[in-house]
Amino acid sequence: LPLVQHELVANYSHLFWVKGSQPDLVPYLLLAHIDVVPASESDGWEAPPFSAKEIDGFIYGRGTIDDKGPLVGILQAFEYLLMKGYAPRRGFYIGLGHDEEVINNVSGFNGAMNIMRILKQRGVQLSFVLDEGLAILDGVISGLEGPAALIGISEKGSATVKLSVSMVPGHASMPPRESTIGILAAAVKRLEDNPMPRSFGLGPERGMFEHLAQKFRFPMKLIMSNLWLFSPLLGRVLERKQETNAFVRTTTAVTMFNAGVKVNVIPSLAEAYVNLRIHSAQSLQEVVDLIHSTVGDQRVKIELVDGFDPLPVSSYDERSFGFQIIKKTVLDMFPTVTVAPGICIGNTDSRHFKDLTSDIYRFAPLWFKPGDAQRFHGINERISKSNLEELVAFYFSLIQNCDINKLPEPHTSVHEL
Repeated sequence: LPLVQHELVANYSHLFWVKGSQPDLVPYLLLAHIDVVPASESDGWEAPPFSAKEIDGFIYGRGTIDDKGPLVGILQAFEYLLMKGYAPRRGFYIGLGHDEEVINNVSGFNGAMNIMRILKQRGVQLSFVLDEGLAILDGVISGLEGPAALIGISEKGSATVKLSVSMVPGHASMPPRESTIGILAAAVKRLEDNPMPRSFGLGPERGMFEHLAQKFRFPMKLIMSNLWLFSPLLGRVLERKQETNAFVRTTTAVTMFNAGVKVNVIPSLAEAYVNLRIHSAQSLQEVVDLIHSTVGDQRVKIELVDGFDPLPVSSYDERSFGFQIIKKTVLDMFPTVTVAPGICIGNTDSRHFKDLTSDIYRFAPLWFKPGDAQRFHGINERISKSNLEELVAFYFSLIQNCDINKLPEPHTSVHEL
């Protein structure tokens, strides 16, 4: 059999299997997605969004960050390894999905989910999965000295909830005391005024802050090193900004509100949609129950359109093979970076693989500086040429670093008295 086997999945997705010379070593999976969100030049791009035009050392284009940069990095690194005559000891898979960005269906429904089914049918177990997600943040976290590489060890859950109020339509000349719009607007306002409870310190965000504590100045260093005492305080500080509030709780976003057809008719139906991102300390069911009690109005019908629980938390201790290999690969390339576990507030294709491994990591060594986050799914998405080279070098090293049978013993156990 050839070293590399390739198959097309669901017409557009790809699965590669690279056979290892030591079949007893549990294989891993590198994931990326081919599809991108839409973009049009008229939105104000400095270069046409599908041109990959170079300006001042940056390649501009939709997908350069999400997720063509990592995808090209994986494939180019793999191609270099093959050109060098490399044959891995530990086998691995490369999965490229084609519908990660789809929103009107489950994201990854045809691509990643079918790749997962194929592997499951073959009885494959994976030592770990590495997908997109978090990155290297440079100057993005205020007060943090130096860059931080955050490796996503979990993802928030998600729920879409539909609220609706219906009554017999009437004429605007003889209105009821409360209309469908008024009742629904009040319910929506109650959801906004009563956010989900603070859960800071009860999920994987705790490990992130503890790992980064030493790189903060006083007093933040003291606070983050003692979260057993200070997590309620820190939660109150973080919830003030919308960017950091996402770490503190399940977020509530009212995203659609529709009612009324004619200026002189009391509408018979008013509908609103609420999108929630569920904190690791809560379950989907708890969130739905809280919505019912917060709305507290029998006239408002509450339906769960779709949703899923937060993802399990992957291991990140000294004995965690995947985490330590990724960490070593990052530190070999960028010795000054602090590596810490993190939580993804969005979702990735990797969530479909939780039956095949307990360790899913979400990271690519993309450098994010202040303002770069707005480019992601926004205008002027770009990657520097040097960062693209770093992506190739990262996967080139990572694949080779995975060839060790097992991690070296952690220092602590060797030097005990």
